Amino acid sequence: MVRDDTLVIVLAGGAGERLSPLTRERAKPAVYFGGPYRIIDFVLSNCVNSGLRRVFIATQYKSLSLNRHIRMGWNIISEELGEFIEILPPQKRVGEHWYLGTADAVFQNMYSIERETARHVVVLAGDHVYKMDYRRMLRAHEETGADVTLATIEVPIADGRRFGIVEVDEQSKVVGFKEKPASPPPMPGHPHLALASMGIYVFSMDVLARALHDDAADPDSHHDFGKDILPALIPGGKVFAYAFYDENKKAAKYWRDIGTLDAYFEASMDLCGVVPEFNLYDPEWPMRTHQPQAPPAKFVFADDGRTGAALDSVISPGCIISGSRIQGSILCPNVRVHSFATIENSILMPGVQVERHARIRNAIIDRDVQIPRGACIGYDEAADRARHTVTERGIVVVTVDEAPFVPPIADEALAREARADSA
Repeated sequence: MVRDDTLVIVLAGGAGERLSPLTRERAKPAVYFGGPYRIIDFVLSNCVNSGLRRVFIATQYKSLSLNRHIRMGWNIISEELGEFIEILPPQKRVGEHWYLGTADAVFQNMYSIERETARHVVVLAGDHVYKMDYRRMLRAHEETGADVTLATIEVPIADGRRFGIVEVDEQSKVVGFKEKPASPPPMPGHPHLALASMGIYVFSMDVLARALHDDAADPDSHHDFGKDILPALIPGGKVFAYAFYDENKKAAKYWRDIGTLDAYFEASMDLCGVVPEFNLYDPEWPMRTHQPQAPPAKFVFADDGRTGAALDSVISPGCIISGSRIQGSILCPNVRVHSFATIENSILMPGVQVERHARIRNAIIDRDVQIPRGACIGYDEAADRARHTVTERGIVVVTVDEAPFVPPIADEALAREARADSA
């Protein structure tokens, strides 16, 4: 069922500094994830699957590739029926500054929002990976008569300091909100768990408009939903928590904030298992994206009869694996892997070329990088750190302007190939 009384605002304007260097040339929601997808595809798929088809996307930093992706991949709804997925670039409607925070990003677009005459406004982050039917949350919002409803997920107390933590009473009414507290308060009846905010909000339209105008007039505000808007509404308003209902259909609820390189890598590896933690293959909850015009993936023989092979991996259209071994990895569209290469536990972005005898493990290779013959990535930490970004967990990130380490040729077969090439 389509909810035509509801407007969605997707916040996709953050700089994504913790995901650098992947965000050096693109907005964080435009980073590739899971092969052909971009991060923003997951929240937009949730919207369409939930019958929410009036969607504004607020962009700001390095938005060219994101804008192009939305134009090419999300022109799937009918404007004649009043439906849209539309980019809202910064317009400086209310002053001479760019977006100062999440709340300010919505406030600066109130002219466009109010013209849609919606009863409810759903505010979403464009950089989380999960499956959720927002209609369930909207029904809960209406049944409680709430001014604001925020989605929550249970997290261990020890992890609570990484999230905004929601305090509720026995009726799920929010009585407190603490942003990344050192000592997270437990949820009622579960002393070892806390309720984390997922950054998913349903507002009644009049409440949102009033709260944003009041916040804009406060010179001491951070203009942020978690730090300012919610704490201001809780004492005198009807603010309720909604327990996340996961459409992923697994034993544990799946929601990932992939704001850091390590979190991005771990969430990507969740897709590679025999039974992946996050299911991309559910026909009842299709995940949509722009599919490039590329032929099917192909696995071919090497010169000596070795067969290209991939195990526990996601291989996208346009990839060619020639006599090499891929293990526990994700290859985005149009990747080429030449003979005798080995790739383990890695992510290769679109257009990556891996030459013969290269070895890659525990790495993220950015778009259009050329990995030279015999290169070695993820095996020598000192050599990797001298050339590339290396995360706390030891994941090596290689970008297009960096030269990977190529060790001295020790393999006689590789030495013969090198002499033949130079002859």
